[in-house]
Amino acid sequence: MKILILTNFDLGLYQFRRELVQRLLDAGHAVHISLPDGDLVRPMEEMGCVFTPAPLERRGLNPAKDAKLLAYYFRLLRKTRPDLVITYTIKPNIYGGLACRMLGIPYAANITGLGTAFQSEGALRTLVTVLYRQALRKAKVVFFENEGNAATLQQLGIVQAERCCVLHGAGVNLTRYAPADYPAGDGSTRFLFVGRLMREKGVDELLAAMERLWAEGVDCTLDVLGDLEEDYAQTLRRAEEAGWLRYHGYQPDVRPYIAASHCFVLPSYHEGMANTNLECAAMARPLITSRIPGCMEAVKEGVSGFLCTPKDADSLYEAMKRFTQLDADTRRAMGLAARAHVAAEFDKEQVVNATMEALGV
Repeated sequence: MKILILTNFDLGLYQFRRELVQRLLDAGHAVHISLPDGDLVRPMEEMGCVFTPAPLERRGLNPAKDAKLLAYYFRLLRKTRPDLVITYTIKPNIYGGLACRMLGIPYAANITGLGTAFQSEGALRTLVTVLYRQALRKAKVVFFENEGNAATLQQLGIVQAERCCVLHGAGVNLTRYAPADYPAGDGSTRFLFVGRLMREKGVDELLAAMERLWAEGVDCTLDVLGDLEEDYAQTLRRAEEAGWLRYHGYQPDVRPYIAASHCFVLPSYHEGMANTNLECAAMARPLITSRIPGCMEAVKEGVSGFLCTPKDADSLYEAMKRFTQLDADTRRAMGLAARAHVAAEFDKEQVVNATMEALGV
């Protein structure tokens, strides 16, 4: 079988889906991938994938560029003639789905998160709802990473329940993200954030909470990993000068930073399933994250971490301060509970097996 994967970013495909891609290749399928070129495309080609660059911009809505992307997908599908198409993220889901539907090619869509379009009522939500309704109408299966996202699209009449398959996110590789010894404590707390630096990840609330803790004399620091998607450069610089933040930029391997941390913090506004939560929990680190679908599933409240209210710096501050007051044995026990929870619920192998079964390949 020839399978074509459409997505928007090499990092997401390689970092979180390569085990699925490898399983497809091992099963004897020819796997083609189309996305914007990037450094992690080469390893995918080395695995055996056939790559075609796509004219896709991940962010923003531009009718002319989106029409160009739709036309590109038509040309690609006619040229490649796949037996099955798998799409990830909003633009490939919509425009790839529309092209597959019109050409009568079987396809499966992955809703990896609903994004800002569904956060409030308005013209953008209405437009995306209409586009999704048309694009997913003939999908063989629509994968979701949490029950909340699936319920939202069903309520909007975008997809019927019988074609929905809710996975436990992308899962986490429990061998790659093995438990790390908990760092010895000297009374200080080393928090960690990994993700794109943008408002929707709760960066404003995180910085406000840290600044408040620091002003109160709480002995804690924050390590930040990730690309600047929005303009936080000056804010980060001031925090580094103050002494409570270390910015490391994008790091291809986050494991040494997780191992050095006491607690991972992700106060995101919306997620499909936050992979960073799963990775840090798999390495036996407690979590502080938002009480939203896509984040809260990774935490057993008060056992493996704490939940906070999204868009609420005070709630985040209270959770972080509460963690700083825990003794070393309690923190270590929370980390072990976090590992046990994700090992039971989010094993990558289980997710890949469920995906292959739903795809029928």
